[in-house]
Amino acid sequence: MATINDNYLKLPGSYLFAEIARRVAAFKEANPDADIIRLGIGDVTQPLPPACIEAMHKAVDEMANADTFRGYGPEQGYSFLTEAIIEHNYKARGIEIGTDEIFISDGSKSDCGNIQEIFGEDNKVAITDPVYPVYLDTNVMAGRTGTLNEDGHFEGVTYLPCDASNNFAPELPQERVDMIYLCCPNNPTGTTLSREELTKWVNYAKENESVILFDAAYAAYITEEDVPRSIYEIEGAKDVAIEFRSFSKTAGFTGTRCGYTIIPKTVKGRAKDGSLVEFNKLWNRRHTTKFNGTAYIVQRGAAAIYTEEGQKQVKETIAYYMENARIIREGLQAAGIEAYGGVNAPYIWLKTPNDMPSWDFFDKLLTEVNIVGTPGAGFGPCGEGYFRLTAFGNRENTVRAVERIKNKLHF
Repeated sequence: MATINDNYLKLPGSYLFAEIARRVAAFKEANPDADIIRLGIGDVTQPLPPACIEAMHKAVDEMANADTFRGYGPEQGYSFLTEAIIEHNYKARGIEIGTDEIFISDGSKSDCGNIQEIFGEDNKVAITDPVYPVYLDTNVMAGRTGTLNEDGHFEGVTYLPCDASNNFAPELPQERVDMIYLCCPNNPTGTTLSREELTKWVNYAKENESVILFDAAYAAYITEEDVPRSIYEIEGAKDVAIEFRSFSKTAGFTGTRCGYTIIPKTVKGRAKDGSLVEFNKLWNRRHTTKFNGTAYIVQRGAAAIYTEEGQKQVKETIAYYMENARIIREGLQAAGIEAYGGVNAPYIWLKTPNDMPSWDFFDKLLTEVNIVGTPGAGFGPCGEGYFRLTAFGNRENTVRAVERIKNKLHF
């Protein structure tokens, strides 16, 4: 009989958002007339920018003509997209990235999960707590952790607590680690790391020969000048950091799927024989072996983001969501609820009133005011006592949700 990967058995029974969906479905079945407002899963509601739609229509027409038809494309991405990304997101900020240091994919979630395949199983992993589940779960699946303890922590993982007491900024680990996952702007807390704080992490990585896995999926939402849009704005980061970016929340590509990963050739790991090996080379091998490339039509749509009209449209969409974030953040504060984030990110991280357990608060919101959010405990033990709301709903529902919380939710 075939055997299984026992590491999967270490994971909790269900993925966080699957459990949320299960509870909402059960409530809806019992209360079919309930008017549920969903501010839980961070899915967008506004349509793709018109510039992207126009570019994708043209690409579809190309696929209908033998002279312009495209079959397999370059696994690393078409140059019309990679060069536009480099020009607008990096060169414009004084960062030099080579065309062979960028890899187009079907989204940063996939890359954040798959990147651990090119690291040795004996690497020590550090993650912030709370944390986006994919970072931890994929390392559990790979066998890089021990079992799950009663306190909600996996053995063999270095947790970096983030809560109001440290302004949601993780402190450097007391022990040496090899792989460091940082997300900025952060999901779920909606908070950021300043230039000074990121510099500390880059220096730590250089001193300890560690690699920072930097998720910058929400970089386009940053409004404050002291928050770097890319980790490569920090001196020395190109020697120790891999960066993940996404079009999902930037331009509404959650269902269209497109993202990219930057791996400078100067980021290296050590082989068992002691030699240094470029992670870029390993990822390229993995990418070309397991991936046939993001669809041409999708890449044309993504490239349209970088046109003058596309940039204007994307900024308008981001401004729409950030206005939602302001409405939620200020509405919660007016209701006497502590709220964080929502300034440089489309997430609001609130402190549950009266130290209520986060899943209890989830049930209270759902049953009393028919609002769906995300329990902080689902992001890790330090998320207990907190709760995430997203700004990705439409304006009408966002306003209605805040009014319900202010006027109908009682403690």
